[in-house]
Formats: sequence, C-alpha cells, structure tokens
Amino acid sequence: MSGEDQHGYAIMRAVYSRTEGRTSLHAGSLYRALARLVGSGLIEEVASPLEDRADERRRYYRLTRLGRQTGVAEAQWLESQVGAARDFGLLGQA
Repeated sequence: MSGEDQHGYAIMRAVYSRTEGRTSLHAGSLYRALARLVGSGLIEEVASPLEDRADERRRYYRLTRLGRQTGVAEAQWLESQVGAARDFGLLGQA
C-alpha cells in the first residue's frame, strides 16, 4: 500500500499496475488477506473520505506504524537474499 488510504479495489488496481500485469489479485483472496493484516495490526481500517461516504460497502485501509516497519524490514531481508543469490552466481547483475 502506498502512503495514502486506499479501498480494496484501488489496492487491486495498484498491485496490477505496479507489477505490470504479472500479479492480479482476486477479491476473495484480497479481502481475506486484508482481514488478516488488520487482525495482526499491520493495517487498520479508516473512515471513508467525505466524497466516498455514499458507498457504505467500501472500506478504506492504511498502514500502521508496525506495518510500515514490517514492510521495510521485509524489503531489506529480500534485498539481502537477492544479494546472496547474486554472490552465488544464481542471478545476473542488475
């Protein structure tokens, strides 16, 4: 998720766009994942913006401080794994 509050459909579009179509989330899978992330304190549900309050079905989400810290730590871990794979000659140089 970006730094702004987003609803589920916007999250699905952003993932599709950022992965250039390589990852397409399905609504059921996304909403189960969002529920788990809320339950673990990594994201929180927030009030809809004023312009979107007419659609009560739409839920907006935001990263929590813990979620951002976890995301940064995960990205650093993944970078270290890619570096190790390059060191072992498993990947080409970027």
